[in-house]
Amino acid sequence: MMGPKQEAQAALFYEFSLEEHVPQDHLLRSIDRFVDLSSIRSYLADFYSHTGRPSVDPELLIRMLLVGYCFGIRSERRLCEEVHLNLAYRWFCRLDLTDRIPDHSTFSKNRHGRFRESDLLRHVFETTVARCVAEGLVGGHGFAVDASLISADVQKQNSSNPEDWAARQIDTINAPRAVREYLDTLDDEAFGAATTAKPKFTAHADPASQWTAARKGPAFFAYSDNYLIDTDHGVILDVDASRSNKTAEVGAMRKMLDRTEERFGVKPDWIAADTVYGSSDNLVWLTLKRQILPFIPVFDKGERTDGTFSRSDFTWDDENDRYICPGGKEMRHTWRTYSDPARNTPIWKARKYRARKSDCTGCALKAKCCPNSEARAVHREKYEAVREFARQCTASEFNPKAQARRKKVEMLFAHLKRILGLGRLRLRGPCGVQDEFTLAATAQNLRKLAKLKPMMAVAG
Repeated sequence: MMGPKQEAQAALFYEFSLEEHVPQDHLLRSIDRFVDLSSIRSYLADFYSHTGRPSVDPELLIRMLLVGYCFGIRSERRLCEEVHLNLAYRWFCRLDLTDRIPDHSTFSKNRHGRFRESDLLRHVFETTVARCVAEGLVGGHGFAVDASLISADVQKQNSSNPEDWAARQIDTINAPRAVREYLDTLDDEAFGAATTAKPKFTAHADPASQWTAARKGPAFFAYSDNYLIDTDHGVILDVDASRSNKTAEVGAMRKMLDRTEERFGVKPDWIAADTVYGSSDNLVWLTLKRQILPFIPVFDKGERTDGTFSRSDFTWDDENDRYICPGGKEMRHTWRTYSDPARNTPIWKARKYRARKSDCTGCALKAKCCPNSEARAVHREKYEAVREFARQCTASEFNPKAQARRKKVEMLFAHLKRILGLGRLRLRGPCGVQDEFTLAATAQNLRKLAKLKPMMAVAG
């Protein structure tokens, strides 16, 4: 028998509970256990006026932003619509059925104002990291660092040569926010002062973004999202935005390591990274200044690809300050004999070690060693001893394990782009980009807590 047609009829009274309609296994229930925003009202107290109309609760705005970044809803206009319709989102935001949703413009007003002035998003992120530490998800022994390119919200059609753009008269008062932020960061090591090399194009709408072809494909404007993670469970300990070049990314790594030790008192025994971080200066900073073992491939231009002997084919004799060539002959940086032996003492500076012309002329390996010169020379870097120590680290038995753990940071970037939808930025300027990266990292850590803690509780 066919049932009667359902007709919607308005009732005078409803008995409804959001708590009963949100499934117990919903992701937001697990995340809510680890969201502690009790301190943000006192944190923001100095940034609110004591008179006037009451503002929107800042905890509500942060909870709505966390919902958006946890579920890949990055449009604030659409986020307001989703929170209005979704019962689970309302429950997480502490909203009743009759409570009004803030207007989407409220987010922009607060983000460009008191949120940024107080660095609130960084405070929320660090609160989440502290919870990860308290829950035992941070071992603190091994870290990994990497950067990923995120497309900027600009088009090549709205760009020009950097010299032509710099020659324009810019009204700093009426200029767009992203342009003003760019001018403010010209001396910042992560942006304007990162490198003296000039890119081919500068985006008018977001001049701080970098024109790059690092993906070996068509060039585009991008920022670098830098992650420092603990390799035990892949918890993001720090996040930083920078331009997309090697100098800026290395500088971001140093800043994140210093900030992590300052904020949480956590310093790693070792760190894993790719060749971008294998420059001499960075290896010296890690090993000598910070006492951290670098499982990082050395950035080395001494390896040849033409079939002749590379620098690694020559044996270094540290005791006698010389190289031994594959033919068994010695190579010195000077063949003079000084009356004062101290003048020939090895010191920390770059040197070139040369073989005798007589040794190379009759050598059977000359065609494979120096076919186009009379004698072979090998350049030794100023801090070659540190570089050699890094090579020993990467040649050790532990290196494969360290490199396998380093893959966790690449998995986080894949999750960031595919699941959270951050393949292209929505905000412009260094501050807007930092806000997006910080919120996304906070969401990833919360999802990590929600995933691991129930499993660990059952296992215990």
